[in-house]
Amino acid sequence: MIRKAVVLAGGKGTRLDPLTRVISKQLLPVYDKPMIFYPLSVVMRCGIRQVLVVTAPEWLASYQRLLGDGSSLGMSISYAVQERPTGVPDGLVIAADWLAGEGCLFILGDNLFFGNLDPLRDAVGLVAGATAFAIPTREPEKFGIVELDEEGRVLSLEEKPSQPRSDLALPGVYFFDPTVVAKAGALRPSSRGETEICELLGHYLCAGQLQCRRLGRGFVWLDAGTPEGLLKAGNFVATLTHRNGYELACLEEIAWREGWLSDEELASLAGQQHNPQRRVYLQSLIPNSPGPRL
Repeated sequence: MIRKAVVLAGGKGTRLDPLTRVISKQLLPVYDKPMIFYPLSVVMRCGIRQVLVVTAPEWLASYQRLLGDGSSLGMSISYAVQERPTGVPDGLVIAADWLAGEGCLFILGDNLFFGNLDPLRDAVGLVAGATAFAIPTREPEKFGIVELDEEGRVLSLEEKPSQPRSDLALPGVYFFDPTVVAKAGALRPSSRGETEICELLGHYLCAGQLQCRRLGRGFVWLDAGTPEGLLKAGNFVATLTHRNGYELACLEEIAWREGWLSDEELASLAGQQHNPQRRVYLQSLIPNSPGPRL
């Protein structure tokens, strides 16, 4: 059973320079929320309340100011510093002490997910091995790619291949058992000078312990780590918000719907909002309160 999540909010954000000279990439706005709210909302919707945010030293205070210790949401949020980005799996090595021998959900802070999260919720029951996910992409050369057979078994894994064997990308969310820290720590940098998530998954594949679930057409995955991706993500969220009338990645609402906050606690958080629209929205969720409800 997975009870902890590691959110990777480090890296240099070079694809978004010069924006990222003055702000962490994962704090950039995606419509009306900081980017990190979106992966954090996925963690919460999977029922996970213990979170570690891994970030660069210069941005640590910003994340602490934004998220605090999580107690206002009925959660526990901790922080760890990545002094130098050396690859995605490094976030798991940094998290070793905090994980304390447990498995985890590992999610990239610039990846956004929308739609039916049942495949992810099902993976929370992981006991041994690793679970990854696959979703079609028109740009397989830009992502880690997985090749599956007709039964859904993993045949191969490639990191940003020049000649992809498949159009199935590995979106930035994974479930790992407790052995992941040792596996990640044993990785060596690739020709790109970084440790690679595909190599980490490859260790599980060689041991016969890697599952990969294909995500359906109703599932949306957005990489907000480029200027184009950031713009598309913001437009997508804005469209859904205005069309449907509810907020996406509203952490207070999710915590309340998960049963981590009472009506009274949600009302208190609503009253603390500086943004009057957010205050009204949160108040409208509470039964018998004035205003429209979902």
